[in-house]
Amino acid sequence: MKMISLRKGREFSDVYRLGSSKANKYLVMYVCNNDMDYNRIGISVSKKVGNSVVRHRIKRLIYESLRLNGDRINNGLDVVVIARGAAKDRTYREICDAVLHLAHISKIMP
Repeated sequence: MKMISLRKGREFSDVYRLGSSKANKYLVMYVCNNDMDYNRIGISVSKKVGNSVVRHRIKRLIYESLRLNGDRINNGLDVVVIARGAAKDRTYREICDAVLHLAHISKIMP
């Protein structure tokens, strides 16, 4: 599955406005249709979560879990994942499980 990154603030705002959200202890996921044959992914980690090293690590973990499980996610979606403060010191396995949990309850993954 091809994944493109959401980069512009307007793209993120559209997903927040039009999409539905689900949350767990570590992450919040917004999902909406994009009428394209590929998915666009956005990852947001606030400065409240930690310094730039911590924030970038969390982004890499989220992106990697989406990349490795991307072939199982339905096509034609805009997905924005927001990290919560509790995600700060989590392992890859915990972040990956949280992403998969949100994908299942958002019904974007069988």
